Amino acid sequence: MVIVKRTSFARFPCSIARTVDLIGDWWTPLVLREAYYGVRRFDDFEAGLGIGRNILTARLRRLVKEGMLERRKYQDRPARFEYRLTDKGRDFFPVLAAMVAWGDRWLDRGKGAPALLRHQTCGKITHPAVVCSECGEPIQVRDVRVETGPGFPARLLNDPVVRSRYANAV
Repeated sequence: MVIVKRTSFARFPCSIARTVDLIGDWWTPLVLREAYYGVRRFDDFEAGLGIGRNILTARLRRLVKEGMLERRKYQDRPARFEYRLTDKGRDFFPVLAAMVAWGDRWLDRGKGAPALLRHQTCGKITHPAVVCSECGEPIQVRDVRVETGPGFPARLLNDPVVRSRYANAV
């Protein structure tokens, strides 16, 4: 048996890589989805997802460690815990909402969206969109130029690959 060690992206100078490092398996986003649906207890996550206990335990442990969920005891004998979204966990919702919008457009097999999002403030069905925080216009790849930011490691700025990638910014 060959054991392949997973590369960690946690220290990469890229927010996409760091996020993939945290949620880059197929179960973690689904565990978070269930938490957004209001699921809090281990057995309910397990039943709703059809996930193995060992895998669910590992995913919940990681989400707690990363501060996306908090573990709260709700019963003493036997000790039982529930998992609640933290502010950090709730702030991840727009990422999954963007995945919903993309999946609804490209993976619906012509049947329409499998689930709808109703905006509680206005009462209407909403379609998530990523918009510019400054002007409110939708963000499209053709309208964005990526530049190095203040958190980009200075030691990498002269690397030819980096210079090529950020040709307009470096």
